[in-house]
Amino acid sequence: MKKRNALAMMLLLLAFGVYDVKADELAELKQQMAQMQQRLEQLEAKQKQQDKTMEEKISEAVKEKQVGALPDSLKWAENIKWSGDFRYRHESIDNETASTQRDRNRIRARLKIEAKVNDEWDAIFRLASGSSDAPTSTNQTLGDSASDSFSSKEIWLDWAYADYHPDWKPGLNILLGKMANPFYKVGKNQLIFDGDLSPEGGAATYKWNLNDSTILKVTSGGFWLRERSTDADTSIFGVQGLLKHKLSGDSHILGGISYYDFGNIKGKSLSGISSKGNTISGGLYTNDYDIIEGFGEYGFKIGDVPTAVFGAYVNNIGASSSEDTAWLIGAKYNKAKKPGSWEISYNYRDVEKDAVVGGICDSDFIGGGTDGKGHVLGFKYQLAKNVQAGLHYFINEKNSSSIRDDYRLLQADLIFKF
Repeated sequence: MKKRNALAMMLLLLAFGVYDVKADELAELKQQMAQMQQRLEQLEAKQKQQDKTMEEKISEAVKEKQVGALPDSLKWAENIKWSGDFRYRHESIDNETASTQRDRNRIRARLKIEAKVNDEWDAIFRLASGSSDAPTSTNQTLGDSASDSFSSKEIWLDWAYADYHPDWKPGLNILLGKMANPFYKVGKNQLIFDGDLSPEGGAATYKWNLNDSTILKVTSGGFWLRERSTDADTSIFGVQGLLKHKLSGDSHILGGISYYDFGNIKGKSLSGISSKGNTISGGLYTNDYDIIEGFGEYGFKIGDVPTAVFGAYVNNIGASSSEDTAWLIGAKYNKAKKPGSWEISYNYRDVEKDAVVGGICDSDFIGGGTDGKGHVLGFKYQLAKNVQAGLHYFINEKNSSSIRDDYRLLQADLIFKF
C-alpha cells in the first residue's frame, strides 16, 4: 500500500513537471509566431509601397512617351507627331452677277507631320486636298464638273519647311521652305493674306519677354511669288512688330504695325494668281504694292466669357490710284472649345481695288479679291471632343467702286480634328 502511494505520488509529480515544461514552450512559440506575423505585415506594406512607386514611374514614362521597350530601329517614331483635320462644307452662293443661285458641297482634308530632328531643328510637312494649285484654297468640290464623275481627288504638298530654334537664343525661330504664314493676323482677319496661303521662302521670328506682363515680337520674311529665268523675280518682303501687354485680371491689349513690299509686280502678271479686282492693263498690274498695316486688339471678359474686339487698317502707298485703302473691325464672344461650348463672331470690312493683291487675299469674301465691302457673321458650336459645327454668312457688295452687285454666301461646316 505504501509502495503504491509512493508510485502514485511520483507519477503525479512527473505529470506536473511535464505540464510546466510544455506550458513554457507554448508561450515561447506563441511569442515567435507573433513576431513572425509582425514581420510579414511589414514586408507586405513595403511591397505595396514598391508596387505603387513602380506604377507611378510607369505612368509618368507613358505620359512622357519614354517607353524604353521600343527597339533601336523604331526609336525615331518617338520624334514624330501626327495631326490633321477633315471638313465637310455646304455652300449656298447668291451672286447678283450670276444667272442662278449655286449650291455645292466641298471637302477639305489635311495631314500634318512634325519631326524632331534634334533639340534645335524640326521639320514640318502638311499634305492637303485641293482642286488646283491655287494658293488660297484647299477645298475639293464634290461632283466637280471639271473632272469625271466620282473622280479621285488630288492631294498637294501644302507645307514643307524647317524650323530652327537655337538653344543659344531662346525665342528665336528661323523658318525655311513652304510654310505656315508667320505674320500675326489680328482676329484671324484675311485683309492681306488668305488663311490658306502658304508662303514660300524664309522667315524669322523673335519674341522678347520685356517683363512679366509685356511681350514684344518681331517677324520678318522674304518670299517668292514668281521666279523668272530671264527677268527679275516677283517677291514679297515683309516685317512686322507686335506688342502685347497683359492688363489686370484676364484682359490684354495688343497692337502692331506691318510693312509688305511686293517687288517687281508692276507691269507683270502672276501665273496662277488672278488679279481679282485689281487694276490691270493687258493682263498686267498697273500698280506697285507697298502695303502698310496697323492693327490692334483688346481682349477681356464679360463675366466669365472671353471677349475680344479688334481692327486693322491697310494703305498701299505704292498705288497710283486713289483706291488704295482697306479696313476691318470685328469682335468675338466666347470660345468653342469644350463640348457644349460655343462662340459668335462678326466683322465688317471695306477693301478698295488696289489696297491689296486680290489674288492672295480672302477667297470667300465677295467671292475673292478686292473692290468690295460688307459683313461676315459667324457661329461655332463644339459638338464633342474634336468635333465642331460652324456657320458663316457673308452679306457683301462686290464691285463697290462702280455698280455694287450684291453677294451672299452661306457656309455650313462640320469639322473633325485628330
